[in-house]
Amino acid sequence: MKTVGFAAYDPKKPLAPYAFERRGLRDNDVAMEILYCGVCHSDLHTARNDWGWSYYPIVPGHEIVGRVTRIGSQVSRYKIGDHVAVGCMVDSCQECDQCKKGEEQLCREGNTGTYAGYDRFTKEPTQGGYSKHLVVREEFCLRMPEGLDLSKAAPLLCAGITTWSPLKTWNVKPGSRVGVIGLGGLGHMAVKLAVGLGADVTVVSRSNAKEADALALGANRLLVSADSDAMAQSHDHFDLIIDTVPVKHDITPYLPLLDVDGTLVLVGQVGPMDEFNTVPLLLGRRRVAGSPIGGIRETQEMLDFCAEKNILPDCEMIRMDEINEAFERMEKADVRYRFVIDMASLEAPAAV
Repeated sequence: MKTVGFAAYDPKKPLAPYAFERRGLRDNDVAMEILYCGVCHSDLHTARNDWGWSYYPIVPGHEIVGRVTRIGSQVSRYKIGDHVAVGCMVDSCQECDQCKKGEEQLCREGNTGTYAGYDRFTKEPTQGGYSKHLVVREEFCLRMPEGLDLSKAAPLLCAGITTWSPLKTWNVKPGSRVGVIGLGGLGHMAVKLAVGLGADVTVVSRSNAKEADALALGANRLLVSADSDAMAQSHDHFDLIIDTVPVKHDITPYLPLLDVDGTLVLVGQVGPMDEFNTVPLLLGRRRVAGSPIGGIRETQEMLDFCAEKNILPDCEMIRMDEINEAFERMEKADVRYRFVIDMASLEAPAAV
């Protein structure tokens, strides 16, 4: 399948048009035309090789909404014309204990990333959603619920499930006390989803500049982390804190905010963190944990929940040729709160 996209050719160069081929359909594959693709910080990190595992050329994009155009002979869940979605992974071993539990993101053999991965059979590098078409194993294709705005739903496939999974893992329910550190792409989804689950939600930010935004998103309040008195008054308050900060930082000031047996979950920063003081952990039986995306079953649950509650990311629509400007703006935190690419703006290939 011939297609086109935008790729990074070098960590220091802008993304540029790229013509390439998708694999032919296997019996259990779904082919789709990509309609919308969200822009994630992971895309930027991968394009710049910040994590050291990029190959070039590489097509980013793992927040994908599309329309089914072809199906393999054994596909039973989807038909041509269905609206579907793909998130951060396109395959896993399907045989290990984690896969059988529906936690393919924790596959013992490693899941296959939508991009920056390698096909389990051909060993070809995978390419992501900044492109016109995608081929994916049926089990990793998600059903888009009726009533969910396709033009805004794409960021749910990463930002949504990355924050939904810890909310469910730590059993957030009506009355749970949830803190959210950072109010960006991940943070604003954490707020919306926690509010949807009935939690009492506090945004923790360095200043009160985002207070109006936090309240508009449904949070009950904003806690200014630079205000030592306010922080002290909030000790022992939270059952769960979701830390969405995407850069190296000190978590020590936030640990006393947890109640006994409370957990601070890191979902933003990938890589080294500042040293932190263990005293609050020991004295409060508190925990620091990490959480990646969720499994396919959990992601479908999240999509269905968002359709039921009418929860969608706050998005700014861009054209494909505006991606380099979007990357520059992301580095300055100049977006509220997620870019989505209208893939109709990408010229189709001459032959498919």
